[in-house]
Amino acid sequence: MLKRQKIHVKVGDNVKIISGFDKEKVGEITKVFPSNGTVIVKGMNMKYKHIKPNQQGEVGEIKQIEGPIHHSNVKIIKN
Repeated sequence: MLKRQKIHVKVGDNVKIISGFDKEKVGEITKVFPSNGTVIVKGMNMKYKHIKPNQQGEVGEIKQIEGPIHHSNVKIIKN
């Protein structure tokens, strides 16, 4: 059982990424996952999702989605 972590940020906060590929970039938090201590920042940590066609005649696609970032790797920006 995962323990719920106390997170220092909330939805709508402007944050700066302090480590990883998107280091020094600024974005807004769109979703928080307290169960595993991660957050999703708008436009950061983009991942590719390959989607198969469901019905005959449809075309598969490749979507870009935002991946989660651990809350310790973001810092709140004061406005």
